[in-house]
Amino acid sequence: MLLHRTTPMKPWRRLAATLSAAALGVGLLAGCGFDTKDDADKAADKAPAAAGAFPVTVEHAFGSTEITKAPERVVSVGYTDDQAILALGIKPVGMVDQYPNPEGTTPDINTQWPWVKDKWGDARPEVIMKNGDTGPNYEKIASLRPDLIIAVYSEIDRAAYDKLSKIAPTVGRTKAEKEPFSAPWQDNAVHIAKALGKEKEGKDLVAGIQTKLDAAAKAHPEFAKQTAVPLSWYDNSVAPFTTTDVRGRLVTGIGYQGATEIDKIAGGKFYTKLSPERMDLVDVDRIFVINDKADTEALKKSPLFANLKAVKEGRVSYLLDSEGPAVGAAMSQGTLLSLPYAIDELVKSAAQ
Repeated sequence: MLLHRTTPMKPWRRLAATLSAAALGVGLLAGCGFDTKDDADKAADKAPAAAGAFPVTVEHAFGSTEITKAPERVVSVGYTDDQAILALGIKPVGMVDQYPNPEGTTPDINTQWPWVKDKWGDARPEVIMKNGDTGPNYEKIASLRPDLIIAVYSEIDRAAYDKLSKIAPTVGRTKAEKEPFSAPWQDNAVHIAKALGKEKEGKDLVAGIQTKLDAAAKAHPEFAKQTAVPLSWYDNSVAPFTTTDVRGRLVTGIGYQGATEIDKIAGGKFYTKLSPERMDLVDVDRIFVINDKADTEALKKSPLFANLKAVKEGRVSYLLDSEGPAVGAAMSQGTLLSLPYAIDELVKSAAQ
């Protein structure tokens, strides 16, 4: 299993990696693919223009970007940015393939999650990057003729940003984000909403989800007295997620205390792999395991995990990632669309 950003899943999204500075030249980007508009339109419905006042300037980690008019053809380069864009009424023409489909199957699983299926409808976006790729397909992005590129929940570097900016106005991750994927989901959502001219709508959606989180914590005051950690089985090791990762934020969002010692070991990454002598770090009041069936069974067979007190006492919630109800995927994506579903399922599993 490849541990990726939205669970990197089976396989999980790739680990954060720096994009290669080597890529297509400006001339190639400027000249490629612009006779394929018909194909691009078939791949995804043409999105309605975003409502709101334009022009708008968005400051981000790589500077500032001015969007002069309501975007109609948006490409999502961030792993989960497509869901924020969908939540705000626009169907991206290009997106990242977070969870690879079984070979030869359609439609793309990433358009079929319970929390996005109705939003996508019959639209079929082009895949501009797959799980495990070293970077986006610049030529394909250019062929889609975007008028806006969103790369917020992404690890793109300056070189990649510069290439994308030569294709269309590009909005990178939030200015305050020190490490890729460490910004609160709330900040990412509002950041994307601003770029689409829908900042108020984005803030309203965030407020609604926060209300749901607060209600969950209020309904279960016992959570506040407990420490919880989300983790996965990866590379034959227990891999807990940090409190700044979207999974960690969701767990603390419903009222649990986070296992902050894991953050120190992770050293800025969104997860860490535990050595045997540090397995005590996940022996907390509640463990949330995010894996599909095969990896869950492998984890259960690990003597180090099976001997934890929390495991022996049944204080573990096993949440399927991309299989079945896909609660793990909803948690890992942590978006305006997936969070309401994830909160309900997480609380249900914890209460049991």
